[in-house]
Amino acid sequence: MTRREVILREMGLTPIWVNHPGVTEATVDELPAPMVATVVSPERSDEPEQSAADREAVIAGLTWDELVASIAACTACKLCNTRTNAVPGVGDRSPSWMVIGEAPGENEDKLGEPFVGKAGQLLDAMLVAVGKKRADGVYIANVIKCRPPGNRNPEPDEIAACTPYLKRQIALAQPKLLLAAGKFAAQTLLNRDDTVGAMRALPAASSQRDGVPIVVTYHPSYLLRSPLEKAKAWDDLMKAKALVA
Repeated sequence: MTRREVILREMGLTPIWVNHPGVTEATVDELPAPMVATVVSPERSDEPEQSAADREAVIAGLTWDELVASIAACTACKLCNTRTNAVPGVGDRSPSWMVIGEAPGENEDKLGEPFVGKAGQLLDAMLVAVGKKRADGVYIANVIKCRPPGNRNPEPDEIAACTPYLKRQIALAQPKLLLAAGKFAAQTLLNRDDTVGAMRALPAASSQRDGVPIVVTYHPSYLLRSPLEKAKAWDDLMKAKALVA
């Protein structure tokens, strides 16, 4: 199988339709429908399904545009059955900061863009307060690219299916800092099972991913429900700003 066929399969653009031998544009209308085209599978039916490791290897070689298309067509977990739109990410693709949230909500699912509801408005205000904005020096993404039904918490298999996408986004963006907003974002980036409070208090040496510093903070939706915690979130932003001048 060629690399092109592998990428097309990962992006959900298979099976591939090809003209039946001997059929020309002039004769298409004269032929019965079953003779006009033949479905050609990119792999034999007796070949095993793509493994998780093979899938991750393919994703690790995608360009930005290929990655976005692959996320939009992804069927790797059950969330593909209930989503309206996949939500790849938005912002500067060569950012200083990369903000990682947890999962799309109702508004994000409708529009295909992360942090567009009230939580998104608060996030934008937080970024502006430290001289940042999503379209300039900041890229925003979620751990999960499709909305969990009813905005429930992401499940382990869903996180596992989406993690290769997040890894590739980080590798392509090469940010100077990762801002983990919320428990699931922080747990995924740090590979820990702690509370947000515990992860916020980790020393700098334990808050990195491939040499990129990670600052853990509360998710904006939590701050809307618990406004007294905004002071702690402000401290986190000051910490992040100090790390990346």
